[in-house]
Amino acid sequence: MADKDDITEGKDFGLGIPQDYKPFHVKGANALDWGMQNRLARIFNPESGRTVMLAFDHGYFQGPATGLERIDLSIVPLIPYADVLMCTRGVLRSVIPAAVPKPVVLRCSGGQSILKELSNEAVAVDIDDAIRLNVAAITTQIYIGAPHEHQSIKNLIQLIDSGNRYGIPTMAVTGVGADMARDTRYFLLATRIAAELGAHYVKSYFVEDGFEKITSACPVPIVIAGGKKLPEIDALTMAYRAVSEGAAGVDMGRNIFQSDSPVAMIQAVAAVVHKNEEPNRAFELYETIKAELNK
Repeated sequence: MADKDDITEGKDFGLGIPQDYKPFHVKGANALDWGMQNRLARIFNPESGRTVMLAFDHGYFQGPATGLERIDLSIVPLIPYADVLMCTRGVLRSVIPAAVPKPVVLRCSGGQSILKELSNEAVAVDIDDAIRLNVAAITTQIYIGAPHEHQSIKNLIQLIDSGNRYGIPTMAVTGVGADMARDTRYFLLATRIAAELGAHYVKSYFVEDGFEKITSACPVPIVIAGGKKLPEIDALTMAYRAVSEGAAGVDMGRNIFQSDSPVAMIQAVAAVVHKNEEPNRAFELYETIKAELNK
């Protein structure tokens, strides 16, 4: 307790010096409360404004996909090189060490398998459990144009509303079915709908033509999904083009954990995202780290 007999009057009031105020570095987030901004600042690096998310939530509908048979062997060694982990609560609790300081984006949708219609999802995590897990953000998919479009949008609205009550941001994922178009027009529609409904950032796909329109028309950050496994140089080129055309980072899974050298690949991706390293230079970095690891 302060000693009441030794109170001195303050002297350094900085008179004539305006209080410093810097705009928040995450797109569209200036009006958010401190807790929401704090969580977003853990996801998006304040220096680069970008993020490298490591996605390994595939098992919630695919089962043990290639590279994810043993999360403890394939994913845990990559954690030091990722900015953010994206996973399910089951894997988080059973495999990821609690001492890991990385922010977590929690997969909160489920209810279908790869054997059925992908858009037929429900909210699969209660907000109370997300709070218990101390996550930095929550996420679900919206399937615009799919048979269960309406339900998927309701799922997103439910997450946004529950997250807002506790200062937890929501990432919307623009899910696409096997027979759905993956073009500029579709992603312009899907990303804008997600942002208009209140998503704090959006995970979408890179498209060769018109991606800059998509990032420009979306008032919150877009991170790109890695999608199917590509040759390393192609995945690095995709990441480079995406951030050059307005993406705020990547949320990659298969293009990292299915790489010939996942530890080297995630570092090469980070060089592209945070340091604007050109693809050829990033690939050289990948080859150098890979060779060192194989000695």
